[in-house]
Amino acid sequence: MAASLLNPRTIKKTTLYLTFRLFPNTSFSSYSLFSSLCRRFHPISSPSQNQTQKPPSPKKVPFTVSVLGRTWEDPYHWMRNTNDPDFIEYLSQENSYAEEFMADTQKIRRTLFSEMKSRMPAEVSTPPERWGPWLYYQHIPEGKEYPVLCRRVATEQKGWAKTVINYLSGGGFEREEILLDWNEIAEQYGYVHVGTCRVSPDHNFLAYTLDITGSEKFMLQIKDLTTGHILPKLRVDGVVSLAWAQDGCTLFYTVSDENQRSYRVLCTKLGSDSMFDVPVFTENDSSFFVDIASTKDGKFITVNSNSRTSSEVYTIDASNPQDGLQKLRKRVPGVKYFVEHHCGFFYILTNASLSEDKELSTGNYYLGRLRVEDTHLDNWQDIILPSEGSSLQDMDIFNGHLVLFIGEKDSTQICSINLPIDVNCKHCLEVDDLAPWFFPLPSNLCTFSPGSNHDFMSSVYRVVLSSPAMADVIVDYDMSSLTFSIVHKEEVLGVSATSGSFSQTSETEVNEFLDTSKDNQKRVRNDEVWTWKDFSDAYLCERKEVISCDGVGVPLTIVYSRTTHKKDQSPGLLLGYGAYGEVLDKSWSSDRLSLLDRGWVVAFADVRGGAGFDPSWHKSGTGLHKLNSIHDFVSCGKYLVNKGYVHTYKLGAVGDSAGSLLVGAAINMYPELFRAAILKVPFLDMCNTLLDPTLPLTILDYEEFGNPQIRPQLESILHYSPYDNIPERVCCPPVLVKASFHDSRVGVWEAAKWVAKVRDTTCSSCSCSVILKTNMSGGHFGEGGRFGHCEEMSYEYAFLMKAMGIWDQRMP
Repeated sequence: MAASLLNPRTIKKTTLYLTFRLFPNTSFSSYSLFSSLCRRFHPISSPSQNQTQKPPSPKKVPFTVSVLGRTWEDPYHWMRNTNDPDFIEYLSQENSYAEEFMADTQKIRRTLFSEMKSRMPAEVSTPPERWGPWLYYQHIPEGKEYPVLCRRVATEQKGWAKTVINYLSGGGFEREEILLDWNEIAEQYGYVHVGTCRVSPDHNFLAYTLDITGSEKFMLQIKDLTTGHILPKLRVDGVVSLAWAQDGCTLFYTVSDENQRSYRVLCTKLGSDSMFDVPVFTENDSSFFVDIASTKDGKFITVNSNSRTSSEVYTIDASNPQDGLQKLRKRVPGVKYFVEHHCGFFYILTNASLSEDKELSTGNYYLGRLRVEDTHLDNWQDIILPSEGSSLQDMDIFNGHLVLFIGEKDSTQICSINLPIDVNCKHCLEVDDLAPWFFPLPSNLCTFSPGSNHDFMSSVYRVVLSSPAMADVIVDYDMSSLTFSIVHKEEVLGVSATSGSFSQTSETEVNEFLDTSKDNQKRVRNDEVWTWKDFSDAYLCERKEVISCDGVGVPLTIVYSRTTHKKDQSPGLLLGYGAYGEVLDKSWSSDRLSLLDRGWVVAFADVRGGAGFDPSWHKSGTGLHKLNSIHDFVSCGKYLVNKGYVHTYKLGAVGDSAGSLLVGAAINMYPELFRAAILKVPFLDMCNTLLDPTLPLTILDYEEFGNPQIRPQLESILHYSPYDNIPERVCCPPVLVKASFHDSRVGVWEAAKWVAKVRDTTCSSCSCSVILKTNMSGGHFGEGGRFGHCEEMSYEYAFLMKAMGIWDQRMP
């Protein structure tokens, strides 16, 4: 899409398709429980058998919260002041306590780290992607933590496949140019987070945003690619998104306000003598934020002002940027627009009403079209509707092809349609009326992510395919010849993948592809035999539908080892997110093998509030309906236990950011169901956070979670808010809470307050096994590259094993 909503409490998704989490087989470990004073299935009654340190006890300061006639006490409200020396000291004490708690896991952590690192190849690289005369790619050099963005001039060889082969073999290219090295930045500042990278249309400049503190206050950097020097420009902080005009020297960018809301668009001209950049657009409504993007053909820049549920779109002629803004569609509550351009038409993906009055939302998306010169008119041509039983989820556009992402009840498909579409068509068409080519996908697919696909003139669409049982595969789909080729397979050292070789004439091939339409396989033409490699002989990936408490079916994906899993005995881990309409990441993760090979089950609950077949799945898990998300998650946990996938007393849960709200609320409601949990940069103190509109991103979240200044929404939030519903004197499970001091999305105090209150409220013996580990130098996304990632995961897995009473007999 040309624009996307910023999800403030979500974990960043990688846009650098580097595969660098790789590992070997290990055997099932033994269970070794020791007695508990509290409950028979809780093996940790104290932090460590040899530990002497007691949990920290922070000070309490009287504070009364009052809203809409309701009052309650919050003695840890003082932690909101992160400059308070007492708070810094408290976090230090918690870190020391966590270190001592985890002291007896050092051996298993070393073992896990060694496994994870051993599965990584020395270097990892993306296949080159052509854009104009250049091939762009990224790689992580041997021994380095972070990626390097590079390019080479493409040679004029016949056939794209030969280009890739020549590149991989190291021949046929001119000198490599390093555009941006994350490692150099990390060495200089100790922290690196590159937000956005944009190469100018003439390929002479690289504009990017850089955070060197973890606070997500990104500064704009512009590099002259002909000289390799950073331009000596007035420093601009708080930059979020970037877009180039066609002249290659006019750059538009957005900046954020004191609440980190992207609200203003400015324009700078490289080489200009002016010390001040020109304001282009300002969004004064604090419930909306601004995003900018270039259309695929580079002819327009779109200025998109978005709330959670509504959008307003303006366009700028990229060849004459001084002409200013042209409003494409006015703001309508509940209606969103996403815009692309092709040959004089704006293509608009929208959920507006299909009637004459478009000031209504149908909920589902369809595709409209509008001539560029007719933007002043109120109507556009409705051209493509989803077929019955499906929904349009996204689009991309090329000179000769339109790419559509189509949701169906059990899967999402990708298809291409030839362009241009008949200009004179008078009636809406369904996708199937336009002879779509549905991309062949492996049957075990769970996730796919588009590549960068920069080149508007290309007929090739790049996709990254993955599943819990299939390492990342990068596939190029040639939309002109209706063929596809695998250009990259993630290398996993020490693990043997099974493979099946399929050709179009193979009788078994149809069963190996995700069936996208009854005639799809007849339209696929491949002259070569291609190989999908997966680990299905070793790891079984199942998809189930779990009936939630109100009768709604919830998708649950379950992965486990065929050899080490033991029915009714294995430990398990349930992951969930359930917010902002985000897709739960179910892609391949080689670090996960260190659990699967020890007999663990890992499951993914696609609860309401996350992404679904159509927008109603998200809506049914937001606001007054948020409890649906929590009940869905609990139902999935009970299913794993009741069906024997997981031992009754060995189910753990993991939540990231807003996903921690889901897990924290589930633990409060059903503490007996979960044996352990990990809450990462957790959104737990949601009522107090939403009551403070001065905090970053709070106002934007009213449409997602509700506004506690409105009585029904306040009552709803107080019914499940994790911090406000900790049950008294119950035996809580062990919980690892991970926070970051400079987190601007979820305040570090949310984790600290929750841990302190758990220790106050629940069983004093059990709550000793709730630990808080704070990264004092990082932000919401942490820090560290691929080896740092291994250290973090080995720590988390070791905590889970300790909490479950599972120790590895093979440890030295």
